[in-house]
Amino acid sequence: MHTLTLYHRQGCHLCDDLLQDLGRMSAELCFEISRVDIDADPALKRRFNEKIPVLALGEDIICCHRLDERALRQALSDG
Repeated sequence: MHTLTLYHRQGCHLCDDLLQDLGRMSAELCFEISRVDIDADPALKRRFNEKIPVLALGEDIICCHRLDERALRQALSDG
């Protein structure tokens, strides 16, 4: 099973939307989600501040702002 990282912040409606979309796909694509609040880490806040939500598999960014289902499926099939 893969672990995806969702970089997010509290009160971000795009983050909530992406998390909801991922929840619908997790069983089918066999992944779990690790959530990281960028506001808890100054380096992550500088890196991702205007890009969140950011979905990553390891060091590879899959998508920002909204779910790219095709990119997600590709990343999981390559990994």
